[in-house]
Amino acid sequence: MTAGGPAQPTVVVHHRLHADFAVPFPWLRRVLGSRSGLELDAAGLRVRFGPWLVETPLSNLAGAEATGPYSVFRGLGVRLSLADGGLTFGTTTRGGVCLRFREPVAGIDPWGRLRHPGLTVTVAEPELVAEAVNRIVAAA
Repeated sequence: MTAGGPAQPTVVVHHRLHADFAVPFPWLRRVLGSRSGLELDAAGLRVRFGPWLVETPLSNLAGAEATGPYSVFRGLGVRLSLADGGLTFGTTTRGGVCLRFREPVAGIDPWGRLRHPGLTVTVAEPELVAEAVNRIVAAA
């Protein structure tokens, strides 16, 4: 490509990583299993956990890191952090990925009044998700 030419579009690989269901409650796996997962593609980030959904464009991603392991109280279910307002969608205590946003996103309440600066989600390959998000952030 020559200097001053048109910028090449960023190509984002489509990832669909389902929640890592290591939780010992079979009923929870049945309720959330078919409606839970993380999608990261050119359209943005979408994380679904049963009836909850967090969506944001790629330009709102600020970074990510693999985290964990978690305690049972921090790693399972839908949880709002009283310390920073972050949101957790958790199905395992083994670990997940913490996603940070430039602008807080809606997620826990159906009206979008509560906004979250970050989202921790348990996925099968947290390192892969963190790497993909950080590549997108670095390219922006």
